[in-house]
Amino acid sequence: MLNFNIRGENIEVTPAIREYVEGKIEKVDRYFNEEMQATANVNLKVYNDRQTKVEVTIPMKNLTLRAEERHTDMYAAVDLIVDKLERQIRKHKTKVNRKFREREGIATFFAQVETNDSSATNTEEEEYNIVRTKQFDLKPMDQEEAVLQMNMLGHNFFIFTDADSNGTHIVYKRKDGKYGLIETN
Repeated sequence: MLNFNIRGENIEVTPAIREYVEGKIEKVDRYFNEEMQATANVNLKVYNDRQTKVEVTIPMKNLTLRAEERHTDMYAAVDLIVDKLERQIRKHKTKVNRKFREREGIATFFAQVETNDSSATNTEEEEYNIVRTKQFDLKPMDQEEAVLQMNMLGHNFFIFTDADSNGTHIVYKRKDGKYGLIETN
């Protein structure tokens, strides 16, 4: 069962919008067992150029579903989000079923759902083949130096050892052009 936390930025979340979002996103409930409890965090944002951005995050015990979509029509963005979430669920379900047929794990959260979607077979057969492996020593540095190194290399992320904490951290370039930092424990 999904609970909803719907927030709007530069937009009022009217009952009609809330009903539409909940009605569409509840469709992913059919992929899970009845015992599953999760909260769907939905962020709606409207920009000055009339573009809307819809973000949905559904954190669960062993899996986090997340999708983001920009569109001129908010309702169309919600529809596209549901498609993305369903693809993610099918991909995870296929991967889990393939690797853990006899074990319990994430598979216990998924209900048995038959799909007749022809695009599902392409996604389900996708494998992750690592084609290149790199090894390197992590140089101690601060966050600013790591961002400079990342930009010099032309990458969108950079792994480094924090000079102060001696922990392994990752800086990355966000879609909005700003930077993010991931700190490991």
